[in-house]
Amino acid sequence: MSTRPNILFCLADDASLHFGAYGCPWVSTPAFDRVAREGILFTNAFTCNAKCAPSRASILTGRNSWQLEDGANHQCHFPARFKTVWEELSDHGYVTGHTAKGWAPGDPGVKDGRPRELTGPAFNARRHDPPTKNMNTCDYAGNFEDFLDKRTDDRPFVFWYGSTEPHRKYEYRSGIEKGGRSVTDIDHVYGIWPDNDVVRTDLLDYGFAIEQFDRHLARMIEMLEQRGELENTIIVVTSDNGMPFPRAKGQEYYHSNHLPLAIRWPGGVARPGRVSDDLVGFIDFAPTFLEIAGVDVERCGMEPITGRSLTDILGDDTVSGRDYVLIGKERHDVGRPGDVGYPIRGIIRDGFLYLRNFEVERWPAGNPETGYLNCDGGPTKTEILRLKDDPDNGKYWTMAFGKRPAEEFYFVERDPDCLVNLVDNPSHAQRLTAMRLELEQRLRAQDDPRLTGGAPLDENPVAHEDVRDYHRRFLAGELPVAGWINASDVDPV
Repeated sequence: MSTRPNILFCLADDASLHFGAYGCPWVSTPAFDRVAREGILFTNAFTCNAKCAPSRASILTGRNSWQLEDGANHQCHFPARFKTVWEELSDHGYVTGHTAKGWAPGDPGVKDGRPRELTGPAFNARRHDPPTKNMNTCDYAGNFEDFLDKRTDDRPFVFWYGSTEPHRKYEYRSGIEKGGRSVTDIDHVYGIWPDNDVVRTDLLDYGFAIEQFDRHLARMIEMLEQRGELENTIIVVTSDNGMPFPRAKGQEYYHSNHLPLAIRWPGGVARPGRVSDDLVGFIDFAPTFLEIAGVDVERCGMEPITGRSLTDILGDDTVSGRDYVLIGKERHDVGRPGDVGYPIRGIIRDGFLYLRNFEVERWPAGNPETGYLNCDGGPTKTEILRLKDDPDNGKYWTMAFGKRPAEEFYFVERDPDCLVNLVDNPSHAQRLTAMRLELEQRLRAQDDPRLTGGAPLDENPVAHEDVRDYHRRFLAGELPVAGWINASDVDPV
């Protein structure tokens, strides 16, 4: 057996902190909870960009999305110059692979006449019957077993478990009828949505999908245990972005970027079972994996890495981590004229979140006439649209879909729903000024085109022709309502 540890990286698709280890009573996640109990649970982990492809690109490169050229975008062409940590580890003797969703969606490019394997070769042959018709039939754990069986020597491995749960869409009422839950089990509904049975049922369906992710994680852990490899494997469990609900996934608020993270590493985690409040950025995963593998981060074949290794925090419970994280986005889903995005940059520090919105004349969640495509279709979205003109509930439409000011400033430690914008509050003027200046300085140091006058990243071409120039083609009747929204979610204004 190799002395270098194996790495099992487990990525839920669109999950917030609704796991048992975080105290959520209506989702059962014994496997995640075990990783946390036998390792370390992080309470302040953040992706820099709350959408699938750009978040995953940052994980793979250790760079913030605005440092990745076209890689800042959803549905992009992955730039050839950026080598991924999976590719680098392969060059240093690791066996690599993934199941289901690796880096996606977009065009990974070509290497040696074949599509690049940004997360290693795919293992997707095994199928199964999931609990609902809308869940992936990919047998994630079975495919991990095939990956393990294919190893012909004792080289260490790095494997990407890319579940597509709890991504939408869900089988309505599956959390009740198949998960055995009741709407009264929901202990808290965020203040950004109406609190009614429709929303609560939607939440239970989402939670039921998280449990599917966790069941496969449990099987993978059991396989490693049976093969005698668990104690030489670091297991990292997290999600790519926040839950697929209005004002969460696809935006840059607290519930958009604030994500679950548990890491189990026998011998590498000091005082297992502890909870860390240290700030962690997704750009920190790549240098952590390289250091664990014995690869010199400064001299490796990847572009310079912005993140910092987490090994010191893992191995010493007296070490403090980051004191800030940067977040932001360019283009996510299509639906605006010219396929442009809604560029944002932000910084989180000392329990505060500062956001700068660069193009405030645009609709932040996508244009109304094409269905607010940067918000996944589902009962909660439809409910908010239904209540748009209701005197008591119209505020939810404003928060989810309405236009925004150039600056937003929230005390997320006490206001995680980001309900009270403190930009004009004189009591916080000094802190606001400091965070505004710090954000600008740090972005300039990272050569962010938004600050240095470069070409706007959101104008780079969409990779897939079937969604390119969607706004014009949809209005011309050339395209049906996109499959990832409900027909009722089209809301002409």
